[in-house]
Amino acid sequence: MTEKTLRADVVIAGAGLAGLVAAHELLEGGKSVLLLDKDVPENLGGLARESFGGVHLIGTPQQRKTGIADSPERALRDWLRYAQFGEGDSWPRRWAQLYCDRSLDLIHAYLDGVGVRFLPVVNWPERGVFSPGNTVPRWHIAWGTGHAIVEQVVRALQTHPRSAHHAIRFRHAVEDIEVAGGRVTGLVGADLATGGRFVARGDQVVIATGGICGGDLSKVRAHWYAPWGAPPKVLLNGAHVFGDGAMHDAVARAGGNLTHLDKQWHYAAGVHHPAKRKPNDGLSLVPPRSALWLNATGERIGPVPLVGSTDTRFLVESILRQPGQYSWQLLNNTIAKRELAVSGCDYMTAFRHKKKLLMARQLLFGNQELVDRLARECPDDIVTARSLPELVDKMNERNLDGLRTDLATLEQVVRDYDEQIDRGPAYFNDDQLRRIWSFREYRGDRLRLCKFQKILDSGAMPLIAIREFILSRKSLGGIQTDLCCRVLRADGSPIDGLYAIGEAAGFGGGGIHGMGSLEGTFLGSCILTGRVAGRTIAGISI
Repeated sequence: MTEKTLRADVVIAGAGLAGLVAAHELLEGGKSVLLLDKDVPENLGGLARESFGGVHLIGTPQQRKTGIADSPERALRDWLRYAQFGEGDSWPRRWAQLYCDRSLDLIHAYLDGVGVRFLPVVNWPERGVFSPGNTVPRWHIAWGTGHAIVEQVVRALQTHPRSAHHAIRFRHAVEDIEVAGGRVTGLVGADLATGGRFVARGDQVVIATGGICGGDLSKVRAHWYAPWGAPPKVLLNGAHVFGDGAMHDAVARAGGNLTHLDKQWHYAAGVHHPAKRKPNDGLSLVPPRSALWLNATGERIGPVPLVGSTDTRFLVESILRQPGQYSWQLLNNTIAKRELAVSGCDYMTAFRHKKKLLMARQLLFGNQELVDRLARECPDDIVTARSLPELVDKMNERNLDGLRTDLATLEQVVRDYDEQIDRGPAYFNDDQLRRIWSFREYRGDRLRLCKFQKILDSGAMPLIAIREFILSRKSLGGIQTDLCCRVLRADGSPIDGLYAIGEAAGFGGGGIHGMGSLEGTFLGSCILTGRVAGRTIAGISI
């Protein structure tokens, strides 16, 4: 079989956001770059291209303009509280410090420089449940979603004065790392378009192939976080199909250290993706905060009720303790059109296509088009009815493992909740209603959140129930790296010529997030690690 040889100063495995940013930095530094990607050209940018496009940033003009007082010191306190780093997490902790100290110049300024624009109002997810998460809003949504972020970085590459010194080879599946004379010299793999083999050699090699949460989910299950018990029977795949951990194995064979693979970031509100692009393909909903979160028997999950935008890890852990390890959200059409959203650009069309008037109309009057589309395209997971008995019948047609939703139980749950709303805010004794009141005090949430909407409201029909599964999304652990993105051995020494960035490196150091993310730190860390690796290799100070 013919083997072709490719050559550049730096060879990057993976053309997701981290790989693209690194390539751009390397061009700036005078290097030639070859990107190898297993996917097809229309999917350039990987999972970042499909994302909502929220980026965690600190001390930005958008924050200052709306009166949000933030600082790297405050952000780091929040980060460390959420991460719960262990004693041996020196590199993740140092990467977290770098992120908080330098998000303004290494992430925000970079995105601004390539033409990414953000919505003027900063959003506020991950506020925490039992202890604070983000103590102020930091989630900056890119105008045009993650699709626009990738497009602008790609445009920066294509229009760079040295653009002739970079190339992207699609349908090139990297399988292993070439080592010679004690240093990494290249990557080997298969050209899926021709059926041939290739070796790509460079002075430095960068691994940017994503995490372990895609593929067939076998690595997710194998590295499942033990305190959670067994993984659920139904686990949806919300990660990139090629994020299968194969290059983690290759790095390990080359002597690299893998850490914290059991630290994974999953979402609680996954439904089956109608496109069925891969096995167990999942679509991640942004859960409506005014919906009641129930288990399969119709009981409200608690005793602390589940509410979106509080603590994603807490939501997942709570649902994993329920019968069947899945959940239902109960709401009505008024709640759905005001609050329901999808964590993906293909469904958030006003953001994705930068339609200002449509976005304004949806903020004012709700997004009925999205509600109708989801109900139409996801009938196995989303049901509607004009009464609770009818809704329960449809839920029971879809319940798994012989579980049954009890009508009397559900009627009592709804009656108790609606009666509290009738009594008024002065008498709220329900934690979900108190949180909604708090959310609405921030103007970034007021337009997107119902004002204490009852479930059984004749003017808000039909009723809607959404069957939701745990959705695999991000690897929080990965290839251990130092602050230069150099891959480290178990003894802490760097492997000559080998770097790792983005999700492959646990977004920095093999686990920059520790136990949990403050959201928006995934895209932000891809940019951060891509820039650091590119500048380090090119000899530019960070």
